[in-house]
Amino acid sequence: MALGKKRFIAAVTAAIISVAGTHVGAANGLAGSYLAARQAAFGADYAAAAQYFTRALARDPSNPKLLEDVTLSQLAMGNLQRAVPSARKMAADGLTSQIAQMVLVADEVENGNYQALLTRLDEDRGVGPLVDGLLRGWAHMGDGSANEAMAAFDALAAERGLSGFAMYHKALALALVGDFEGAEAIYAADGAGPLQLTRRATIARLQILSQLGRNDEAITLLDSLFGADLDPALRDMRAQLDAGETMRFDFIRSAQDGVAEVFFTVAAALSNEAGADYTLIYSRVAQHLRPDHSDAVLLSAQMLENLDQFDLAVDTYNTLSPENPSYHAAELGRAAALSQADRLDAAIEVLEQLAKTHGDLPIVHMTLGDLMRQVKDYDAAAEAYTTAIDLFDAPGPEQWFLYYARAISHERMDRWEQAEADFRQALELNPEQPQVLNYLGYSLVEKQEKLDEALNMIERAVAARPDSGYIVDSLGWVLYRLGRYEEAVEHMERAAELMPTDPVVNDHLGDVLWAVGRKLEARFQWKRALSFYGTSDTSDDVDPDRIRRKLEVGLDQVLAEEGAPPLKVANGD
Repeated sequence: MALGKKRFIAAVTAAIISVAGTHVGAANGLAGSYLAARQAAFGADYAAAAQYFTRALARDPSNPKLLEDVTLSQLAMGNLQRAVPSARKMAADGLTSQIAQMVLVADEVENGNYQALLTRLDEDRGVGPLVDGLLRGWAHMGDGSANEAMAAFDALAAERGLSGFAMYHKALALALVGDFEGAEAIYAADGAGPLQLTRRATIARLQILSQLGRNDEAITLLDSLFGADLDPALRDMRAQLDAGETMRFDFIRSAQDGVAEVFFTVAAALSNEAGADYTLIYSRVAQHLRPDHSDAVLLSAQMLENLDQFDLAVDTYNTLSPENPSYHAAELGRAAALSQADRLDAAIEVLEQLAKTHGDLPIVHMTLGDLMRQVKDYDAAAEAYTTAIDLFDAPGPEQWFLYYARAISHERMDRWEQAEADFRQALELNPEQPQVLNYLGYSLVEKQEKLDEALNMIERAVAARPDSGYIVDSLGWVLYRLGRYEEAVEHMERAAELMPTDPVVNDHLGDVLWAVGRKLEARFQWKRALSFYGTSDTSDDVDPDRIRRKLEVGLDQVLAEEGAPPLKVANGD
């Protein structure tokens, strides 16, 4: 290694250690622990980061950066209680940290110390304007001062842009103390704005309406927002309402639940705006304060998946018990996380078990079918899709994907008659769906059937998705099959621009270039196709041996060996 490079690495290491706020040498282990922790944190590996930051902190217990990093890592892991000591140390040292404040707020709420929380808010040691305003309302509720709580929510509502959040939580607080008329008045006046259209807010309102003896209105609201395809929780509510039962208001059961809802409300608002890591710390607080808050659990797990922390996501999904109405959603999420972690057998096992306990849900069988297609067990995939289809009373527009996916499974098993019927059924349900148009059109081209119809389908698909490399490739390929080689070149070159490393596209481009006499370029594309083979989820349409044979003897000879019509016949020359 050159001396200059050694000096550069040494300088970078020294700078990183300096950022950690210490000048202790590497010999005592601090540098190694800190560097390992920073690397883990950079990759959102919170388990490793918590371990290494804690090890480093043990050697430098007053280091502000290490204190915050330990707090953050433990909170992101879902170990809020393990984050409390470092958060308290930061507070004792007079350090300002939003993350530490969140941990201490949650700790005070969990211990029922609402006076301490109010003092914290009075001393401006909270989380932020929105959260603090909502916390003040719930802290008063926890302290037994409902009137002061309502005043706090009203004060927050007067601030620009915060009315919706404030009124939503005020409605929940009113319902908690039995003032269902007041809570419904807020909903009816649209006081909560867009928030009242969320699934959670709707569930709260359904319970409020039922408490008021207005089940018919609750049914109308439920049907208008969710239709007939209900998840288990909503289906159970619908059954209670239909039976004329009065649903309990258990959406919020205590001030602690209210605080959990504060952090979830903010997390949900952040989920489409902020980074997954920042959203995660809010959803983790909500999850800690209310472990059965299924939406907080699902959001935490989704954020972990977004951060590629699939094992942590699996563990998080696994915290919901089978009795929870959202258990099926957690298990679907767990299967997806296992699949992304390349634990396909475990994912399949999760879905097969779920099919036994929640076999009346089409989404369960559809997801199982998708996974079976992924592992190329097309017979099992087709069976799963059939089960899902049979759960519906009649075909509807939303079922197009089930028929499309089952058609692909049949096509892969050379059951073309069944495949074509399913493709056409999918198009009946969703007439201009570009994926279906493309797949059916491409398949017809490969089978040399109904080429004019296939061309029309693919042209419509390209018009809908002009930047889809797969679909543009199909258009070029059907033109090639029709012998319109010069027209095919432009589209195949465009497909290669859109998908430069796809082996199928490069192989097709090679064939088209050969057909127009650009044989040197054709060989180059075939070599590219071979170089990309096996580097990703390679399509079954790629035949590396056939590509090698084309490189050896050319496309004309390969077609002759296969008994296929020669290019000059297809071209009409």
